[in-house]
Amino acid sequence: MANVKKQERTSLGDRWNNVKNYLRGVSNELKKVNWPSRGQLVAYTGVVLLAVALVALMIWLFDSLVSWLLDALFRAFT
Repeated sequence: MANVKKQERTSLGDRWNNVKNYLRGVSNELKKVNWPSRGQLVAYTGVVLLAVALVALMIWLFDSLVSWLLDALFRAFT
């Protein structure tokens, strides 16, 4: 059987330093982000809401058509 080294437990201080380093890295990355202006944000939000509404309308129309066709089919054979 191969020699397996036991993983050493890290101390609480090491864990805290790891968390601080991680959060510092996250903060540095967020500073590099090119955030949209308020106008761009409003425009993009409007586009997304319009797209969602159109897709919902298409799904509703398709569902209504299929329901109507199935209802007509079942009435024809009952």
